[in-house]
Amino acid sequence: MTEAIIYHNPRCSKSRETLALLEQLHDNITVVKYLETPPNTETIAHLVELLGVNIRDILRKNEDEYQKNGFSQTDLTDEELIALVHQFPKVLERPIVEYNNKAIVGRPPENVLSLFK
Repeated sequence: MTEAIIYHNPRCSKSRETLALLEQLHDNITVVKYLETPPNTETIAHLVELLGVNIRDILRKNEDEYQKNGFSQTDLTDEELIALVHQFPKVLERPIVEYNNKAIVGRPPENVLSLFK
């Protein structure tokens, strides 16, 4: 059975709701508490690719870490932004669910349903 991976923040209500929904849909789930164990740069780049977005599209621009650590600089390359996300994972949109070579942001939580169709 293909594993579902959720990049999860237990303090976030949408992340908790997405995890609960995911548990109803699938038995093989890996929960990555990404604030405790930040994904490496390769994983972040892979998620961006699976999501089909630009790295800036999945940044939480209202987080203090975004404001304080140069994320808004327009001359940063995607690689530089990904390295910053690894250092400051709180700026990463949450939750992200990866399944069967696809990924989606669980905002709203029902978005994950599309991964299992």
